Amino acid sequence: MTYAPPPPPGQPYQPYPPQPPYSPQPPAKSRRGLIIGLAVGGAVLLLLCLGCAAGAAVYLANQDSDPDPGAASVTTSPTGVATSSPASTSSSCTATSTSAGPDIKAVGPPDFDGAPRAGKATMRITTNRGDITIAMDRAATPCTVASFQHLAAKRFFDGTSCHRLVTEGIFVLQCGDPSGTGRGGPDYQFGDENLAGATYTRGVVAMANAGAGTNGSQFFIVFRDSTLSPAYTPFGTVTAGLDIVEQIAAGGHDASSTAGGGQPKIPLTFETVTVD
Repeated sequence: MTYAPPPPPGQPYQPYPPQPPYSPQPPAKSRRGLIIGLAVGGAVLLLLCLGCAAGAAVYLANQDSDPDPGAASVTTSPTGVATSSPASTSSSCTATSTSAGPDIKAVGPPDFDGAPRAGKATMRITTNRGDITIAMDRAATPCTVASFQHLAAKRFFDGTSCHRLVTEGIFVLQCGDPSGTGRGGPDYQFGDENLAGATYTRGVVAMANAGAGTNGSQFFIVFRDSTLSPAYTPFGTVTAGLDIVEQIAAGGHDASSTAGGGQPKIPLTFETVTVD
């Protein structure tokens, strides 16, 4: 998760542009030509207005067929925290293949079509420093829960370490990259969920991404209330083991990330991960 600082404030207020200077009435000898010109101009204006009305009717009739304005392009490096606008949540849980690479671990896509849309799920992470338990809601994030269940069954996370700790500005521990580089993930990506009104308070677990609709395997655990734009799918809450994350955070990081934070000085390694 490459944290980008918040965007700069909006552009300064632009005053209403000055109106063109007032044009005086033409002299009396040209009044006749002016009247004729006004009549012609009025007829043209009437035709234009009729055209505008017809165009507006066509636009209103075809609004439902407009492409989704929230659709996002796919990138192949599920690394950073995005600053772009979040994509619309897709109820179809469509997976998109990513390009093969040294940091990508091929496991194939989940069975998104058969993903449950109701009920609760629990992710249990056994680490070298104790157990972490995360409660998840299938109704709010069916795609994300299905993905974690798929990856856990493939033993995707076993032996991986949390690769980035941020303790300035935001307070997160980022995990889930099998390569440990911040560029790794599975050979698929999927869309965002549960973004409306999302907040990132202590104990929230959310997806890291490289932009809208690029979720893979990387996620972060918030160990202190953090201010982030609602662009990262919040899919769970730590119900046990948050003290472990806080111990890792207290140990600090090596400041190796140019985007902020770095490798935790106290390693946290996943031994096994299960979802049920």
